[in-house]
Amino acid sequence: MSESVRFDKRLLTKYDQTGPRYTSYPTAPQFDESFGPEAYRKAAAASNEDLIPKRLSVYVHIPFCRSLCYYCACNKIITQHQEKAAQYLGYLKREIKLQAPLFDVDRPLSQLHLGGGTPTYFDDEQLAELIASLSEQFVLDGHKRREASIEVDPRTVSPERIALLSELGFNRLSFGVQDFDPVVQAAVNRMQTVEQVQELMAAARRARFRSISIDLIYGLPHQTPTSFATTLEQVIALRPDRLAVYNYAHLPQLFRAQRLIHAEDLPSAEQKLDLLGLTIESLTRAGYVHIGMDHFALPEDELTQAQRQGTLHRNFQGYSTHADCDLIGLGMTSIGKIGNTYSQNVRELPRYYHRLENNELPVFKGYVLSTDDRLRRDVINKLMCHGRVDFRAIEERYPIVFRNYFAGELMALKPMLEDGLNWKSAHYLRLLPAGELLMRNIAMVFDRYIAQSQRGTFSRTV
Repeated sequence: MSESVRFDKRLLTKYDQTGPRYTSYPTAPQFDESFGPEAYRKAAAASNEDLIPKRLSVYVHIPFCRSLCYYCACNKIITQHQEKAAQYLGYLKREIKLQAPLFDVDRPLSQLHLGGGTPTYFDDEQLAELIASLSEQFVLDGHKRREASIEVDPRTVSPERIALLSELGFNRLSFGVQDFDPVVQAAVNRMQTVEQVQELMAAARRARFRSISIDLIYGLPHQTPTSFATTLEQVIALRPDRLAVYNYAHLPQLFRAQRLIHAEDLPSAEQKLDLLGLTIESLTRAGYVHIGMDHFALPEDELTQAQRQGTLHRNFQGYSTHADCDLIGLGMTSIGKIGNTYSQNVRELPRYYHRLENNELPVFKGYVLSTDDRLRRDVINKLMCHGRVDFRAIEERYPIVFRNYFAGELMALKPMLEDGLNWKSAHYLRLLPAGELLMRNIAMVFDRYIAQSQRGTFSRTV
């Protein structure tokens, strides 16, 4: 296995609990409806006044899917009516026109991500229309500097569409595969073949995409170490640049679609750990680097390089190399980060449309970070991205003595230190190989809100 991660079943079992993924700190349960459109406008205006204004990142949420994947916990709308996509695009363009003037023209859009739902639910003309609207309203960064990614359901695209995505400026693809075993696929209502994905990846390479990622899920019904080992072998043979291997959280009381999965078909907690151990061993043996939690990348990938250089960042899309951006969320339920604030759009489609019909930003809640929040966010981000916190570097940014300010937290880490999860000196804290898979648990020690939050809203840390 890689020197940076060690699978220890005993420790993983001991520390298995629910907790945040820390795509933000504070996390979404702290967002409040007192933060609305006016607060958002003020945050945008303040961000324009920064001595060095940040570049812009845009996330567009496209909620539509043609069929229901039973495991899915995303905010989505299942429909066969393509005209709904056309209607939604019209409202997205209205929101773009409201958002873009809030940011100075010297702030180029350097990162774009389309998520869902199924972004490729939009047809070719609709995707082109969306990109044209963004190009008209924002100043786009140069092509070599700009990162444009899109999540792709392999069942919805052809090699020709992959080439079109490249022509539209997309240079990163993420294929949702989850599992190649046909028995597992039937149990979650998502059928696709290895050959289908192989053909699309070949098309993406011909189109010179800078990065190709594959998403897998372990813990799905009927998965076994033997079946999942086959899926891993097939994926490794495809040689994606990045891999995300997520732990399936079965919460049928929260997500109606999951009620279509029979609990008796799911692997046990112990079997899921075996699947995780198999994943880590297979991927690291194949040369992939463990980036953090459930993410892996090839040594030459930009994520791996950013981790080595200390510039890796974490935001609402996961790990990112764009730490210097303000994030604008477009579409229903999308989340943004402007300056020292977070914001989220309304979750219901009728409310989203109503807001925009009245020329009002669809922001319905958010959060303004305090100095303590920003300090703790920096500490948690360092742990989640680099597995190390340099006390002196934090002290240079904030008027504190780290060991005094976090005396209680450092004391709370003692049992984890004794278990070999982390190591602490007078000047820094770092994760040990056995702690890499439990970085969420260690980060939670520095979260002052975690005791107040409803842990049931979070996934399990292992």
